[in-house]
Amino acid sequence: MDINFPLILLLLVVATGAIWLFDALFLAKGRKALAAQGAGAAGKGVHGGEPVSEPVLVEYAKSFFPVLAIVFVLRSFLVEPFQIPSASMDPTLIKGDFILVNKFAYGLRLPVSRTKVLDLGEPKRGDVMVFFPPHMNDTYYIKRVIGLPGDEIRVTDNVLYINGKAAPQELIQALPPGNPLKEFLWEDIGDKRHLMAKSVIPSRYGNIRTLVVPEGHYFMMGDNRDNSLDSREWGFVPEKDIVGKAFAIWMHWDKLFSLPSFNRVGGIE
Repeated sequence: MDINFPLILLLLVVATGAIWLFDALFLAKGRKALAAQGAGAAGKGVHGGEPVSEPVLVEYAKSFFPVLAIVFVLRSFLVEPFQIPSASMDPTLIKGDFILVNKFAYGLRLPVSRTKVLDLGEPKRGDVMVFFPPHMNDTYYIKRVIGLPGDEIRVTDNVLYINGKAAPQELIQALPPGNPLKEFLWEDIGDKRHLMAKSVIPSRYGNIRTLVVPEGHYFMMGDNRDNSLDSREWGFVPEKDIVGKAFAIWMHWDKLFSLPSFNRVGGIE
């Protein structure tokens, strides 16, 4: 089951902030009055004057609220970390990569509701984007932007065509040697060049008829073309379901009991 972390974080920020505010408005005055009474009694030779401590819940709320609020603002509006869970973006991103996603590249959005409140930019062909797909709208996906609104998209024998023009491909390596099953290539989409992989024998994704991307939607594909569940299967991604632009790998950690690696640190092409 997927955990709605943004909602949980929002609720924690609201709860701790409300407790702190309620204490400041109503409870703190009572404690100060009791402390003053104690101090007066001590001045008359009566045992007292001990400071009145804050309730434990208030102490925790005052300690955690600033930290939670900072984390909430950072991950909601600036940068959010993700881990790559599958091989669908191989070889650009491999399973176990930890990436950073720019949350304001395509505009500022309210957390949880996903409502855009400030337009700062639009996705471009070739961007690596995190989003919520239409068939699993509470799960984060990451793919490459292939088609913009109004584009005509077609795939023939694993060659991508955008508005009738083939995306240039340059073979790097075919593996295994002697009896290759998979090819690794450079592919140019617009002014961006990226790595991609495809099977020598095209899979069921090898051909798709010409599709026109609707207004306000995007066509997404994984770089591991024959091992990616993407727009060829579940359709177009609405603009409202965009999360942000992936821009950097900051760590690779393949397994829980393995050591983290930093040899893949760098920007995402």
